[in-house]
Amino acid sequence: MEKEVVLKEPLPFEFSAKNKVLCAVMFLVGVLGFVYGLFTSPERAWLAYLLGFFLVTSVSLASLFFLALQHLTGAQWSVNIRRLFEALSAFLPYSALFMGLMIVGAPEIYSWLDPSVVSNDPLLVHKAPYLNYTFFIIRSVVFFLGWLFFYHKLISGSLKQDETGEDSLIEKLVPYSVAFIIFFTLSYSLYSVDLIMSLEPHWFSTIFGVYTFGGAMQTMLSAVILLMLYIFKKGYFNGMVTVDHLHDLGKFLLGFTMFWAYIAFSQYMLIWYANIPEETIFFYHRSEGAWAVLSLCLLFFKFIIPFLLLLPRWAKRTPKYIGVISVALILTQVLDNYWLIYPNLDEHHLIFGLVEISVLIGFTGAFVFSVFTFLSKHSLIPVKDPRIKNSAAHEVVY
Repeated sequence: MEKEVVLKEPLPFEFSAKNKVLCAVMFLVGVLGFVYGLFTSPERAWLAYLLGFFLVTSVSLASLFFLALQHLTGAQWSVNIRRLFEALSAFLPYSALFMGLMIVGAPEIYSWLDPSVVSNDPLLVHKAPYLNYTFFIIRSVVFFLGWLFFYHKLISGSLKQDETGEDSLIEKLVPYSVAFIIFFTLSYSLYSVDLIMSLEPHWFSTIFGVYTFGGAMQTMLSAVILLMLYIFKKGYFNGMVTVDHLHDLGKFLLGFTMFWAYIAFSQYMLIWYANIPEETIFFYHRSEGAWAVLSLCLLFFKFIIPFLLLLPRWAKRTPKYIGVISVALILTQVLDNYWLIYPNLDEHHLIFGLVEISVLIGFTGAFVFSVFTFLSKHSLIPVKDPRIKNSAAHEVVY
């Protein structure tokens, strides 16, 4: 029997003055922590900046990727939560500005930007046609211009439908979705290589971009779930989004938890049995002392435990339960990015303190501000999309 649905207008999302002030304070904390780091340890400050910047930008890009995938497949179940993915991707214009500052600080943390280091290292001389400042800037500009172009096309078409109700507007987004997915596949891989993998310029992995993509998707889905639960609590959806949508997001979260683990294991296994010095150096630094403990923490808290916790059907339909798991997975992604970045600062000790915490708080404040600002300016669901009734009637039977 088909589920009966009464179409209702969602309530306007309120970005309260209190929350705006909170976001501003968080951002100010980040700025102060970063400035303090620049005076005490510039390299550490820029690594902390990279940690926060890469985390939120990856979430925003992963959200746009998932949105494009929904348009490409013509998915109906996700229509009523489409705006949440659009909101998470709304950080991209801000991210482009932050990337400009990242380019300024790059010489502090990338050894391949130091001419004296490069001239005495034959391998870096060999990689210089790619790893050089001019080409790094060109790639960054091309990536962000491309991402912003597709962001504008995918978001503007969806928002315009709220005004006109033309179904053809969504159909026109399919070619852009295909083009973006192709562009994203290459650009995000190279972006991950540029910002993260090149911190150890002697090391290379052919699936590093896939590894970072898996973590980004896992984190993005966790963020979407938390955003949905927040809106649920406020009652803004007005019954147009149900626990069945939460259930499907939970299934995607479980799926990408397994995907991340599969890629992580594949990367480790291939490097382990090949035993090539240029490859093994990465895991050598992360297999001793405190870094070895952190490596095991990622195995258990980013894969084994959430995998087992998300298996039951009820787990994906219980808001508080899946909310706690989502928070935990976002924190483990911070640890994962930290695990990728910080051995380059100290191979023997974990350095995580005021600078890292404050900068992460700052980027979180900026990210939440961009998401809430977007939602406050637009309807929470695409009210004139003819498929909203089908999406509201969506039921998960397994």
